[in-house]
Amino acid sequence: MSHRTIITLLLTGICHANPHFQAAKPVLEQHCVSCHNADKTKGGLRLDTHAGFLEGGDDELAYNPNSPRDSHLLKLVKLPHDHDDIMPPKGRPLQPEEIKALEAWLAASAPWPKDTTLVAQKPQPTLAELTAGLKQLVPHPSSIRLETASDFHSVIAYAHYADATKRDVTRQLTFSLADPSIAKIESNKLLPLKDGKTTLTLTLGSHSAQIPVTVSQASTKRPVSFQLDVMPVITAAGCNTGSCHGAARGQDGFQLSLFGFDPKGDYQRMTREFPGRRINLALPEDSLFLTKAAGQVPHTGGKILTPETPGYQTLLEWIKAGAHYDKDDIPHPTSIDIQPREIVTKGAEIDSTFTVTAHYSDGTDRDVTPLSTFTSSNDNALAIDDKTKVATSANRGEAFIMARFHTFTQGSQAIVIPKNDQHQAQANHSGNFIDQHIGAKLNKLRITPSDLCSDEVFLRRVYIDIIGKIPSPEQHAHFLADTAPDKREKLIDHLLAQPEFNDIWVMKWAELLQIRTFNNTVSYKAAILYHTWLREQFAANRPFNLIVKDIISARGGTFSTPQTNFYQVERDNLKLSENVAQVFMGTRLQCAQCHNHPFDQWTMEDYYGFAAFFSEVKRKKAEDPREQIIFDGKGDVKHPVTNQAVAPKFLGGSPPPDDGKKRREHIADWLTAPENPWFAKNVSNIIWEHFLGRGIVHPVDDVRISNPPSNPALLEALSSRFVDYNYDFKKLVRDICNSHAYQRSTHTNLSNVSDHTNFSHAIPRRMRAEVLLDVISQATETPNKFKGLPRGAKAVSIADGNTSTYFLRTFGRSTRQTVCSCEVKLEPNLSQALHLLNGDSTNNRIPQGKVVSKLIDSKASDEELIRQLYLRCLSRPPVAKETQHLLAFFKDVNDPKTRKEIHQDIFWSLLNSKEFIFNH
Repeated sequence: MSHRTIITLLLTGICHANPHFQAAKPVLEQHCVSCHNADKTKGGLRLDTHAGFLEGGDDELAYNPNSPRDSHLLKLVKLPHDHDDIMPPKGRPLQPEEIKALEAWLAASAPWPKDTTLVAQKPQPTLAELTAGLKQLVPHPSSIRLETASDFHSVIAYAHYADATKRDVTRQLTFSLADPSIAKIESNKLLPLKDGKTTLTLTLGSHSAQIPVTVSQASTKRPVSFQLDVMPVITAAGCNTGSCHGAARGQDGFQLSLFGFDPKGDYQRMTREFPGRRINLALPEDSLFLTKAAGQVPHTGGKILTPETPGYQTLLEWIKAGAHYDKDDIPHPTSIDIQPREIVTKGAEIDSTFTVTAHYSDGTDRDVTPLSTFTSSNDNALAIDDKTKVATSANRGEAFIMARFHTFTQGSQAIVIPKNDQHQAQANHSGNFIDQHIGAKLNKLRITPSDLCSDEVFLRRVYIDIIGKIPSPEQHAHFLADTAPDKREKLIDHLLAQPEFNDIWVMKWAELLQIRTFNNTVSYKAAILYHTWLREQFAANRPFNLIVKDIISARGGTFSTPQTNFYQVERDNLKLSENVAQVFMGTRLQCAQCHNHPFDQWTMEDYYGFAAFFSEVKRKKAEDPREQIIFDGKGDVKHPVTNQAVAPKFLGGSPPPDDGKKRREHIADWLTAPENPWFAKNVSNIIWEHFLGRGIVHPVDDVRISNPPSNPALLEALSSRFVDYNYDFKKLVRDICNSHAYQRSTHTNLSNVSDHTNFSHAIPRRMRAEVLLDVISQATETPNKFKGLPRGAKAVSIADGNTSTYFLRTFGRSTRQTVCSCEVKLEPNLSQALHLLNGDSTNNRIPQGKVVSKLIDSKASDEELIRQLYLRCLSRPPVAKETQHLLAFFKDVNDPKTRKEIHQDIFWSLLNSKEFIFNH
């Protein structure tokens, strides 16, 4: 072949799918193009385009057409590893198989498909590196159905390794079809050819996996649907977001419903406003809807779709077909599925891809990965590019990759661990079932948990958490003297039997139920009766689901049936339904009132269907003007888009049966049933958060798909136990307090110092306002006095949320004005510090309680007196250094008054210390 012939062939680029080019392409993109492209032409050489490759660099041609094996490109990649001129200069040298791929490509006259531009890619590991420790090759999806000629499915695969890590190996796979006449594979996209069944085999070295493939209606082209095809393109392009045409007033004179909650209205605005401009049926390509999206005319949002993209082609095809709206009987999406559901990535700069499949009401499915919106909950660990749909690992941590399509949102849990991690997994985790689930998660994260806390720390911690008190010096001495191996378990049982346990949980639920006097709507008598009723339920250890069932279905007078006050605190039925969902299910529905929830699964139909259960709540006056009668009458909730009455429908479920029951009876039965997917989990999560300082879902009242539990298996196990225990608070608390997770030290190690979500160590927690005030009262022996309660009553026993003190307000007591868990403030601030330093909570109480005077009268030495104060406040004796430091203040002090003042100052200092204020 002559030199001229070779050049002619190269310039015309007639080899469109040459296998030699396909083999050389990843080598060039991963190792060469990053330094030789339009933006960076090292040595004057470009290797991203055919013309640049042929032109060569400043000194020599990269390719020698007369003697391909002597090409300068090959000489540089074959140099010794320590040579100054070896290519690539950074990263690893090319592997022998990569050099052979370049040699074969050059020897075949370096074919280069026409108009192909190479794009720099990250260097990929060698086959040997990818298969080392490989246990299984897992494809996604596990089976494929292709329906109609328009269908396709992207195929990805993950390598599962012996160390429990996973890696996306899609780029390194070899694909083959048992019957190539049934379907074809382009890159990693499977396309139909004819009806039938076949098997797709994925191969990585000696490992392989098979995917069964079924093709039907391969000769039938699926018509473009406005709701099923056009709306997803608009949403995926971001046209109907709040920052664009989905804004309340639209953008540049064009408005769409936010995230497409009103497709009929969107169709009307697209096709009927400005006829012939936005949609031009005569000249579809000139439709303003297309020319603006393609950037062919000025567009505030810039270029978002180009004519060659599938989204643009879908819109164009719809307009060419007449831009019709769908018939009423079209299938609709029923769910989506993201795969894989969990990955554990080892090292930084590792790419991972996902596939999203939508399932429809007619039994079909579609690959909607390109039309899905992806976000990451933690870019510091794993960030995802919503355009390329590729997630890239960064630092050690955990992220939740959320995929949204239509009204559905699903997520995948992603864990990133260091590349050179030397963590040794623990095969067996001591403790109870809680520790088994936490241990399994910590193994995935390569985290070693902290040791168990000391007996002294445990004693103080469990007293504060279970009964809101600190142990006395006598109780401290008794516990430490006990040598029984099960003494912690016995102490937990002892504290659970105390009436103060009920006080703590009555207080917590009084906050969530907003028990307080309110605007002449809830009288002081009604609030007291409501609180008393709740306290009686806990004192009787009544199953909690029955307590809630009584509240939801309550009818009668607010005095005679106190739980009916639940319907007096909030009289707006829409807000009432929101409160029920947030308090008892942990779900915030508020966003779905005006549009489909952008970060959860709830639609406007879900919102108003749930609100309809409370539309029949009515109120009338009783004989006593302070009392109201709650009853059920007629009432409906109207959908703001259709203005039609909405029938009641359980969240995520079906309508209630037509059995003659009132709507609230139906929702009460459904909510508190053992099979309800939210109630038991929500209550279990609230209990867990009280003892561990953080919910498994956090905040506890923000349960949504985009805020998943940090340990789903643990939450499932806790809720199952709670149901099995017949909703008995004490039994679940016993499990939690007996777990190693609860009893761990606050001291961290190198692996868990940055862990704040997986319970590998205890978290110091500031005592809540009521408990802190009660503990100060206990330590100083000074009684409190609150409105409506006898002198000496505890702050945790206050019934009316509007009964408060300066101390309680300063330290963040809940006002009970909303059902939000954020009502309780536990963050320390300057006002709190100043109040403890200068306020009467410590300064006046210390002399009033006469604790120091009593100790002095007992003839205790200074050292013993200091010890007693430490035990009283911190539940531990002072260490030698502390004792030595404090005793120095008494040197040469002979005046009894001065001695007393010094001891009071020590007492004051202990009450102001972080160690006293925090439970640790």
